[in-house]
Amino acid sequence: MTINAEENSVEKKSLNFIEQIIEEEIKNGKNGGRILTRFPPEPNGYLHIGHAKSICLNFGLGIKYGGKTNLRFDDTNPVKEDTEYVDSIMEDVKWLGFEWESEPKYASDYFDKLYEFAVLLIKKGKAYVCEQSPEQMAEYKGTPTQAGKPSPWRERPVEENLRLFEGMKNGEFEEGKYMLRAKIDLASPNMHMRDPILYRIKKATHHRTGDKWCIYPMYDFAHGQSDYYEGITHSICTLEFEVHRPLYDWFLDQFVEPGAYRPRQIEFARLNLSYTVMSKRKLLRLVQEGFVTGWDDPRMPTISGYRRRGYTPESIRNFAERIGIAKRDNLIDVSLLEFSVREDLNKKAARVMGVINPLKVIITNYSDDSKEYLEAVNNPEDESMGTRKVSFSKELFIERDDFMEDAPKKFFRLSPGTEVRLRYAYFITCTNVVKDENGEIIEIHCTYDPASKGGVSPDGRKVKGTIHWVDAKNNLDAEVRLYDRLFLSEEPDDVVEGHDFTENLNPESLKIIRAKVESFLINAEAGQQFQFERIGYFCVDKDSKPDNIVFNRTVGLKDSWAKISGK
Repeated sequence: MTINAEENSVEKKSLNFIEQIIEEEIKNGKNGGRILTRFPPEPNGYLHIGHAKSICLNFGLGIKYGGKTNLRFDDTNPVKEDTEYVDSIMEDVKWLGFEWESEPKYASDYFDKLYEFAVLLIKKGKAYVCEQSPEQMAEYKGTPTQAGKPSPWRERPVEENLRLFEGMKNGEFEEGKYMLRAKIDLASPNMHMRDPILYRIKKATHHRTGDKWCIYPMYDFAHGQSDYYEGITHSICTLEFEVHRPLYDWFLDQFVEPGAYRPRQIEFARLNLSYTVMSKRKLLRLVQEGFVTGWDDPRMPTISGYRRRGYTPESIRNFAERIGIAKRDNLIDVSLLEFSVREDLNKKAARVMGVINPLKVIITNYSDDSKEYLEAVNNPEDESMGTRKVSFSKELFIERDDFMEDAPKKFFRLSPGTEVRLRYAYFITCTNVVKDENGEIIEIHCTYDPASKGGVSPDGRKVKGTIHWVDAKNNLDAEVRLYDRLFLSEEPDDVVEGHDFTENLNPESLKIIRAKVESFLINAEAGQQFQFERIGYFCVDKDSKPDNIVFNRTVGLKDSWAKISGK
């Protein structure tokens, strides 16, 4: 099922199923009515729009129910983690408008406690040191319909397990020699319960603990215990962790007394967005193999990419609210995200005039030396943004698409003998077309009606067309990056065997052009957003320099992709 903008233009106000669970637990006094959620990213990449949904959910629940939310980094795999990712994640969460409780937390904060818990499991006879290879483990684990076989080391004596596990911690063995496994149920239909790995040897420097540890806990082992140590009440996960929940609960059962505080894991459907990949592994490939310029490339579905492209935190939060929280997977149409961005920027982006495919216009009856400044509205949606002055002279630039020499009947723009309104300026009529030796139109000549100043008809005559323009003698030459969707396929992950998702990349996802914009924009700062009237929303890029201002197209005024893709 695909959800689109039209079907979701009205925000849903009813409680989602997670809110229903929380309200029932508050009513029953569970955990004293206390609410503490957490957002637990692994610092091995930049956050994407799917994480944004989870951030809005977890922090939103804390805010709604008078609770709090922790930011906790799942830093249990030092090989793939980096402080660069930690810093970017914190920046993204703050940019979205959320604040976590106290200082950020880390799974590595609990490495000592997790080790002690592992020792406790060994002493209880519920964990053992195994030396099977990955291939042997897979063979012995069985299938969902066939019970597994016990590892030859499953009944290793407790004292020997304790000695070997300590040796693992002390670095006495090479990687892959031993691992610590839980002893649970080899006949369970849930494969995650068939003696899962708790610890593996990794002789790698950790970004926080350095070389203190050479064994690291698996996510399933660290997850629930970290929740418990922090006092988390609701551990909100995506649906792929539903089959992990029995293991989550089994670990807690080993040391939490019945009736005492314990966290609860609840799963919801992750965000699947059309024309988008969400896998961090695939996003990393796009970066490393040069398909994009970096994690913050405006074509990437990362929060940093959206920020650079000109998306607003409000639009992403509104998008998350619109799509809601579901129990089953569905495909959300990316046009709904773009609709949310367009809706928000319409309220706050200043209007300017920019011409991205310039065609010169000469007004033959306007004085060569004359120049005037006309009043233009900065945002009709917000009167407090006031007005500005735009310069007007004998020579202008208009969009090449706004002129047609042999125009059809319903072409309400400029053509020979027709009259149009120049936005904020005058009525003009095309009188002549000038072409080069190849027949290419290089300029058009027009006359203007001095009595129509401000685009107001002096005698009540109707002019159907209104076009934008910039002063050819007073403008700024700018670089404009026209970004489009990165993939051509609605589901780029859905590829046949032997093919790769990169084959779905859109070769025209970026076009770089030179445009003419109002001259005052030379002072615009990186991150500022504008609406180029009749074209779309644009954002000043961080690459901008005094001698080359760069604008990224954020989103068009309308969703034109449906026509392009043949929907």
